[in-house]
Amino acid sequence: MKNLRHDAHTILKTALRAADAREAVYRHLSSTTSELRCGQTLISLSDFDRIHLLSVGKAAMGMATAVAESIPRPLAHAIVVTKAGHAPHAHAHWEIIEAGHPIPDGESLRAALRIREILYPLSHRDLVILAVSGGASALLAAPQPPVTLEDKQLTTQLLLHAGADIYELNAVRKHLSFLKGGRLAALAAPATVSNLLLSDVIGDPPAVIGSGLAAPDPSTFDEAISVLHAYKLEDRQPASVKAFLAGGARGAVPETPKANDPVFENVNTVVVGSNRLALEAASNAAQALGYNTLIHSTTLTGETREVAAQLTAILRAQMAAGGLPLCILSGGETTVTVHGHGKGGRNQEFALAAALDISGLDGVLFLSVGTDGTDGPTDAAGAIATGDTLDRARAAGLNAGDHLQRNDSYPFFETLGDLVKTGPTGTNVMDIQIMLAQKS
Repeated sequence: MKNLRHDAHTILKTALRAADAREAVYRHLSSTTSELRCGQTLISLSDFDRIHLLSVGKAAMGMATAVAESIPRPLAHAIVVTKAGHAPHAHAHWEIIEAGHPIPDGESLRAALRIREILYPLSHRDLVILAVSGGASALLAAPQPPVTLEDKQLTTQLLLHAGADIYELNAVRKHLSFLKGGRLAALAAPATVSNLLLSDVIGDPPAVIGSGLAAPDPSTFDEAISVLHAYKLEDRQPASVKAFLAGGARGAVPETPKANDPVFENVNTVVVGSNRLALEAASNAAQALGYNTLIHSTTLTGETREVAAQLTAILRAQMAAGGLPLCILSGGETTVTVHGHGKGGRNQEFALAAALDISGLDGVLFLSVGTDGTDGPTDAAGAIATGDTLDRARAAGLNAGDHLQRNDSYPFFETLGDLVKTGPTGTNVMDIQIMLAQKS
């Protein structure tokens, strides 16, 4: 009999290595003494007097390290903005700011203002290497007056609790910011910007990754208002947010820059890593362990509990068809509509919902983790469920259905010893689910 827990962790570690932020940058960025290759674009270094590095996101340290090691001359500026705990060491020549995520804080504001200070005086003789990974939206937060940081914090919190997806959330955030939605590119112009993106968004759209700091923004003020309306937040949002968005909709505030805007003429964008790459590596690892492997999807979206039910139904159908031992992989980013006041994250909730669906099945394991190593406001990356999770829970005096109803998955799995804790991984390519099954 296979040790499913051991195999699940082996497969997960392989996926995380494939998503490593440094390796992702190295694959797309290299240089000689005279030329820089960024994706398919060759940049003559003699055209620039100064090179600036701006690295923002949960994988900012790894991406910044790879960029710095790939550039053949000293950097004029090196700013790294990442989540608290994701910068394990200082760097003598870098300015490192640890800011709030998923809710922006005062350091998020300080980081955004510092970047604006660097970008404002740049000329055509400046090259900006912008390295962006998941979390950048919260880590850089500088709302346009009269919207305050507190107003933006509340608006973000309301949308997260309502279950807004990343596209909806960013449509609002971009229109309240002076950096997001392509406005960073506008500030940097006429400098050249090499925009390196480690994708944590389904489909890898540059306009959504990190709220599209240097990408044309297809969303509008009207769409931002529609998102708040769809979640019935019109009367709960701050008055300043409502007034600012309304002003933008009637043309009193300039729209975010669109695809035909000249500010993007000197912007080169490359997606350096994604969820699919991680899942393909996981699939290879599972096959090496003897599993028949299926990548179900890299684009999972929707309410976490509903998606968990869909995945466990697929698992049951595949088990009935034979071909054991079996590994089914999926990835994406689901959402949780918060009804209770418990502690957890979407991956822990994913595993708890799955535990209810696979209860009683022998030889089955379900693992769900966030590739950044932090699931929601917890120190866990996710959790593991098996066919006997509910039996063990009852023996420990836990009611799985009650914990799920209260969005209280963390203490449930903590009691059972089934939390997955990786620590900050230095990358972020959304979430991964690993389902294993063998003959009982």
